[in-house]
Parts: sequence; C-alpha cells; structure tokens
Amino acid sequence: MMNASGSVEKAKEHFAKILNEQLARVEAMKNAPGWVDYKQLKPVVIAICPGDGIGVEISVQARRVLEHMLKDDLAAGKIVFRYIEGLTIENRVKHKKAIPDDVLAELKKCHVILKGPTTTPQAGDKWPNIESANVAMRRELDLFANVRPVKIPAEGVDWCFFRENTEGAYILGSRGIDVTEDLSIDFTAVTEQGSERIIRMAFEYAKNNGIKRVTAVTKANVVKTTDGRFSRMAKKVAREYEQYGIVQDEWYIDIMTAKLIDPARRRDFQVIVLPNLYGDILTDEAAQLQGGVGTAGSANIGKTWAMFEAIHGSAPRMVDEGRAKYADPSSMIRAAAMLLRHIGFPDKAARIDMALEVCVQFERKMSVSGRQDGATGQDFTDYLMSWIDNPELRSAWEKYTSGGR
Repeated sequence: MMNASGSVEKAKEHFAKILNEQLARVEAMKNAPGWVDYKQLKPVVIAICPGDGIGVEISVQARRVLEHMLKDDLAAGKIVFRYIEGLTIENRVKHKKAIPDDVLAELKKCHVILKGPTTTPQAGDKWPNIESANVAMRRELDLFANVRPVKIPAEGVDWCFFRENTEGAYILGSRGIDVTEDLSIDFTAVTEQGSERIIRMAFEYAKNNGIKRVTAVTKANVVKTTDGRFSRMAKKVAREYEQYGIVQDEWYIDIMTAKLIDPARRRDFQVIVLPNLYGDILTDEAAQLQGGVGTAGSANIGKTWAMFEAIHGSAPRMVDEGRAKYADPSSMIRAAAMLLRHIGFPDKAARIDMALEVCVQFERKMSVSGRQDGATGQDFTDYLMSWIDNPELRSAWEKYTSGGR
C-alpha cells in the first residue's frame, strides 16, 4: 500500500508541474503579439529545412520549384533562403532534444519555414524517446493552426481543414506517466484561448471565401470536458458569423470518418475545424481520397512564424532500401505553394496547384510509385515545371476541373 501511495504522490507532483506550465501558456496566449505583415518585411527569410529520411530528397525538389517561382525576387534581394540541416534524427538524438537549441535559434531568425519530414521515435525502435520535432516546433513557435486543403474537383470535393495544433492529446503526448507497474496515464489539454483562435480562423476563412458552412468535429458526447469546451466555443464563435450567412454544425469524429468516404454526403462539407488528434487522423483520410498522403501539403500557421510541410513521414524504410530518389515530392511541392500564398504570391501558388492537378490527376503521363517502376522525384519535378511554364496550363486545368478528359 505504501508503494502505491508513494506512486500517487509522485504522479500528483508530475501533474502539478504540467498544470502550472499550461496555466503559464494561457497567459502567454492572452498577451500574444498581433499578426506579422509580410509586406513590411525586407527581405522575407525562408528557411529550407530538409529533415531526414526521404525529406532530404523531396525537399530538394520543392526548393527547385520555389527557386524557379521566386527567381526575380531572389535576384532583387526581396527573398532570402537559409538552409538549416540540423533536424536529422541523429542530431536530435545527439542533443537529446526534439529541436536542438542552435537549430531553434536559427529557425527563429527566419519568417517562414519549408520543412521536410522528420523521424519521430516510437516505443521499441532503436532511438531514444525524444519528442516529435513537429510537435516541438509547433509549440516553440506557437504555430497553432494546421491548415490542410484537399480537393477532388471531379467529385465536387473542396475541403479546407483547420486543425488545432498546440493543444489536445499531442501537446502533452510525451508527458504521460507510468503511475505503477499496472497503470499508465496520458494527458490532454484544451483552453478557451486556444480553441477560440483556431475556430475563429476557420470562420474568417469561410467569410473571406464566400463559404457558408463550418463543421466542428469532436467527441463531446463522450469526452465531455475538453471536447466539450471546444464544442461550446465553436457555437459561441458561430453566433458572430450568422450575419454573413454562415451555418455551423457539429459531427462526432467516428461518424465523420465514415461520411468523408460517403459519395452522397462528402461534397456537403467545406470548412472543417477540429482538435489536434482528430485533425491528424481525418486529414490523412482526406488526403488518401485525393490520391494519397504523398499528394497533400500542410501549413502550420502562427502570428509570428509559419511552417509548411508534407503531411507524411520520413519513410526510413525507403532510404534503407535505396528507394529515396523515387519518393513522391508532390506533398512538399504543395506545401511550397501554400508558403507562397501565405507570403503574398497567390498567382504563383495557383500555377503550382494547377500544374500538380494536371500532372497527377489529368494528364498522368508520369507517376511516382516510390519504386523503380515509377519516376524519380527529380523526373517528376521536371515534368511538373514544364507544365508550370506552359501557356496552356489554365485551359488544361479548366478542362480537368470541368470533368473533361
């Protein structure tokens, strides 16, 4: 009994420390600065951070596209690239940190980051249990909004997911505790401020794009406290946007995963806002419907910094088997397009998006399978860039989106 009592007291101390940290985070959110204005930045500094695994290969291809699209601005000194290579799993393990201090300091000197996949250790593998670099970066740079668009024009699907990025199950995912040999406890945290800012961002996106429906996804019927807070905030914010004709509804995560694959219902959804864990799961499902997780990009947006990445992992097996050069760069290139749009180049971003849809969904003259029977990432990027510069790009894209072949 004494051993159990001592374990409980130790767990209480651990939980108290977490509570104090989260209350301090709430105060920081209350006093956060306003949004950065990229038009006032001279130059805009873009970090290229390849990560590890196949990230090294696909980041090269995304960088090529960015350099091509920004060549005039790079030459004029309006845009500057910085290459930061310290997020390999080996370097992170060496420093026993998700993001080594010197790497984080370099990232903070930049305004936006194009980041390749990074390996996250899991129980039972060869690496020590360090935190996910993604989770750490989102926390350290307060990248609270994970924005993931998914489009399937031929099926009338046009979704934009707003996933809360700094709370929920992931923010404390490495802070769980084995209370005794028989009991393990993990933690989740949801705040009023964190919920409001991601939900408001989703409604602002809907308002600015003439979209009339915002769907919140929770499990508030069972997870009544944390999901319940998110659900209440969605309803509260929604009342402010009724004047714009925007309707808010709510679906539970389990049935929502089914409705995304229901051809009769999925085109009804438009803007979807949801907590961290549910957002991670649902956006992978959505990307698979679009053509696979290798086809989708991801934006991680905060008021001061923003980071853009592929939504898939580092695929170390592909590297071990010598197949890294066959990795599909589409997701990283989509992330590069999102970066361009974020810093004020919507037309350039649109050309990349159109070219990707023409190459991957419409013309399909070259596919990347991840194996030798498919194209290399470099070959595919050459093909893509030939379409980016093609004066017939828009007409080909319009033919595809209208259902023509």
